Amino acid sequence: MVDSVRAEMWDGLATRLGGEIVVLEPLEARHEEGLWAACQDPRTRTWTIPRGKSPGHFQAWFRATLAACEAGEECAFATLDRATGRPIGGTGYHALREAHRGLEIGGTWLEPSAWGTGANSETKLLMLEHAFERHGCIRVEFKTDARNERSRAALEALPAQFEGIFRRHMIIEDVGVRDSAFYSVTDQDWPTVRISLQQRIDATRA
Repeated sequence: MVDSVRAEMWDGLATRLGGEIVVLEPLEARHEEGLWAACQDPRTRTWTIPRGKSPGHFQAWFRATLAACEAGEECAFATLDRATGRPIGGTGYHALREAHRGLEIGGTWLEPSAWGTGANSETKLLMLEHAFERHGCIRVEFKTDARNERSRAALEALPAQFEGIFRRHMIIEDVGVRDSAFYSVTDQDWPTVRISLQQRIDATRA
């Protein structure tokens, strides 16, 4: 019964989310070639799994992610450039806690050409809006490598609430043992975060 409820909630989360800069599409096999091209710059994997390190690494990551989505364990998206329809990165919902109306947004990455364009801010806006306003979440979590200053600065700019460091939290190939910095946005924070994100998006398009 729990698995059935989880699958139903994931199905509701897995829908196309469209903005002015990016479109998030539930991950499908047709995204594979474009995402492989998007993750070739080594900067896309400095602090995370080495998905672009080799075709083998990418295929293992892509197939495992698709399988997790099909099993109802996560809900992954391909991030597309709105103007061209070209894949420029990815993101996803993880760690669904249906009884407590919470989840995690993670696995977010963009090719460097999309940095500073508002793509990351709009991705967060679309995903948080979907979670809070359509699915009744009261808490959304984020985690990142404690050394990843770029990611942490982006989360603090939302603004998400820093909640501490989980020491020696994960082991990641090519990164090693990782301390993870945890952040959150609650339903009470969301109105302020929404305004902040929209202002940041507008600033990049001015």
